[in-house]
Amino acid sequence: MRMASVGILLDKTAVERRHRYGLNVFESYIGEVLGHTGMPYEWIDGINDVVSMKPDVLIVACMDDNQAAAEVIWSYAEAGGIVISYGGLRPLASRLGCHEDREIQIGYALTADEADRLPLRCLNATPWKQANSGAYSVKPIGTVLKEGPNGSPSGAALLKFQVGQGFIERWSMNIPATIVRFQQGTGPVISDGIPARDGTGAVDEDILKADDRIALDWDYDRMRTETGAPYFAYPYADLWREKLLGHLLQCVASLDLTLPFIGYWPDGVSCVAMISHDSDLNIDDTAETTLKVLKECGIHSSWCMIEPGYSPSIYEKVISEGHELAFHFNALVEQQGQWDRAEFDRQYQWLKDATGLEHFTSNKNHYTRFEGWGELFEWCEQSGIGADQTRGPSKKGNIGFLFGTCHPYFPIAWFDEGNRPYNVLEISFLTQDLDHWNLADSSVIVPFLEQVRRVEGVAHFLFHQVHIHEQPAVAQALGKVVSEAVSRGFQFWTSKQVNDWERARRKARIAGVWLHGEVVVEGAEQLENAVVYVPVAAGSPDMETEMRFGVPCRKIVLNSSR
Repeated sequence: MRMASVGILLDKTAVERRHRYGLNVFESYIGEVLGHTGMPYEWIDGINDVVSMKPDVLIVACMDDNQAAAEVIWSYAEAGGIVISYGGLRPLASRLGCHEDREIQIGYALTADEADRLPLRCLNATPWKQANSGAYSVKPIGTVLKEGPNGSPSGAALLKFQVGQGFIERWSMNIPATIVRFQQGTGPVISDGIPARDGTGAVDEDILKADDRIALDWDYDRMRTETGAPYFAYPYADLWREKLLGHLLQCVASLDLTLPFIGYWPDGVSCVAMISHDSDLNIDDTAETTLKVLKECGIHSSWCMIEPGYSPSIYEKVISEGHELAFHFNALVEQQGQWDRAEFDRQYQWLKDATGLEHFTSNKNHYTRFEGWGELFEWCEQSGIGADQTRGPSKKGNIGFLFGTCHPYFPIAWFDEGNRPYNVLEISFLTQDLDHWNLADSSVIVPFLEQVRRVEGVAHFLFHQVHIHEQPAVAQALGKVVSEAVSRGFQFWTSKQVNDWERARRKARIAGVWLHGEVVVEGAEQLENAVVYVPVAAGSPDMETEMRFGVPCRKIVLNSSR
């Protein structure tokens, strides 16, 4: 099977016009979604380049909504191409016998292939309704629900139109923008968030934090464990990511082509768990206790250090026992901190001086302090910090997938920075200090691990050294996290390991597939045990396959050491 060519149309003129008027083009995040899987694609900078490049599949991310551009898209599909759109293509609605319905700012979607019928929360959906029978064959798939997961139907989630020899496939929801808003919030953090009515999530405490602009609903998107512990239950961003990728692969398969991609983790690693600590009170005895507990558990962890830190001998022990030292920026005004680049730099220099190290891979902000949209990522970039862990819960009642994801990802900037990608890998955390007398209990461990395993992400748990030391129940909860994770096939990595692996695998590029199925991968020489999946035709004889994103795939291991 020949490898499909995938083009993403991000018309520069259209993007510049939107930025000029203060509009974000989060549709460009399609590149990050495909980049995270290593699926090969090419950017198309102008509508007229579609004609010359002629990709097999054209993803329309951003273009001018005029008839001239629409005609190019139409002609491309008529000639046998497949067009994919996420809430766009307005000029083609009437031509396809449809009209655009009212925008649904918050909704839920049911997709036909969702076995357990889980409604996926979506943002800014614009369903098309069929105004008449039209001259073109159309297949509706799934349903968009207004407001809540039990809301009234308002059109199909996906419409597949046959146009000439090709297809136009339009999702009602802007999937890339939905993923961004789950992961990074509904907008810049400039004020407190809305608290939970049941008193479990008092985010309105006059401290600006990452969880003040979440895109989830306290009532619709939380579940409770058997002990009554509330938690955000589903990694919606990751599930939408799977929908986008699975649909793309199905489109490619319909052309009798293939589109290889790179597995999230090395061969033999199904998913990853991570433990991080925040030093906070900086008591040496608490560090000693934590080191002992970690040794008993047989894992390595990431230690985020806040000023004034531990004694130098503690840092030596942490490093010698295989753990990672990281930064813990303190912007709490009550503790003489401030949200300021100069203060970030000052504290980072303190950490270098205190430890004698010149570089740290990761940061997590104290108390998940966060302001604005991308300032923290800029500061990390400029300081050479490659990963951040700040995006996590600050309250007992908003633990779980409150940012819709457990995957490491590169965030996107606001329009004033051209919606560029930040060169900082975000690794959000799920909860902190389980079985602490004032926090969530350990009944959430298994639900968290099962959802993370479902989407092959990172199960990141935070435990403070002081609570491990002072509360035996917290230390026991850490041990329970480890035993439950290991029994499910998780491997424990540090933040540095996650960052190094993700960056290394993104350097690999799938260049092509030879006639007999050999995959050409460039830049993967040092990528040990990396897995490449090659989608194949269903029912391929004499071939062992695995299902990935809903399609059968042949598995290839690169640079195997097993």
